[in-house]
Amino acid sequence: MAVANPLNTPIPSEPNFKPRSLRAHRLLLLPVSLAVMLLVWQSAIWINGFPAFILPPPARVWQRMIIALSDGTLLRHTAITLSESLGGLAVGLAVAAALGYLLARSRTVERLLAPYIVASQSVPVVAIAPLLIIWFGSGLTSKVLICALIVFFPVLINVIVGVRSVEPDLRDLMRTLRANRWQLFFHLELPAAMPMLLGGLKIGATLSVIGAVVGEFVGPNNGLGSLITAARNQFDTALVFVAVIALIAIAMGMYGTVALLEKILLAWKD
Repeated sequence: MAVANPLNTPIPSEPNFKPRSLRAHRLLLLPVSLAVMLLVWQSAIWINGFPAFILPPPARVWQRMIIALSDGTLLRHTAITLSESLGGLAVGLAVAAALGYLLARSRTVERLLAPYIVASQSVPVVAIAPLLIIWFGSGLTSKVLICALIVFFPVLINVIVGVRSVEPDLRDLMRTLRANRWQLFFHLELPAAMPMLLGGLKIGATLSVIGAVVGEFVGPNNGLGSLITAARNQFDTALVFVAVIALIAIAMGMYGTVALLEKILLAWKD
């Protein structure tokens, strides 16, 4: 039975208000959580009486960040770390996607290569990094390779799982329609593997930053890892915090970019 509305005014439904309230809560969540973290940070200094070289107050870290930005130190090292992370992510993604597709489509190749791939992941990258520095020098190439090694495995596994998630009935249907290998790949396998691929890319985007820092620790030359090493040796703890904040910003930016790409490419799933 319809409800009478003598004023002929539209009656808003409850679901229209829920998304707005959720957006408002999400917008408030970040500044509130940041304020709580800064309060806890400052309270720990007040209660325990930590000196600045042990735990600098937030205001001192902010002042040190302004100085590092004004003299160009922070931007220069951040740009180097970002280029290493993006290069390693691109190389790791390309190799992992190609090899993952090959392993997913051929059980024979998987049986041949899987033991070596798993064995390579059992060795920490920190142990391999000095060898890469010796072989390729302490420049950009070795740092990109270290990042690529860290990115490689999670993307590889996600590509294999994504390609193998295609329903056999859909493959049979494509063959019935006389689809060739490229049509099968672009119209069936790639869309099916895309969610898993982008999930692995999210993980790889954050891991690539770790790889860049590992390379900069082992072969200190430039980058935020080198800046952290130099600041630590000078007991400039505030600058260490500044470099760590820059690393967090890089990782969040890369993750957010992949998440935006995921929303665009997977809009058909909504």
